[in-house]
Amino acid sequence: MATLMDRVRTYLRSPQGRQNVEKAKRMARDPHTQQKMRRFLDKFRSRRH
Repeated sequence: MATLMDRVRTYLRSPQGRQNVEKAKRMARDPHTQQKMRRFLDKFRSRRH
């Protein structure tokens, strides 16, 4: 049976996986998305204390 990491690696090498990686990279460069992520992380960190 393939391990989880093998399945992830196979997916990331597939055309659909590569397309989703590129989409994630584009979204990560977007300032609006970065701001939303910072807010989420700030909330997450404040709840853990």
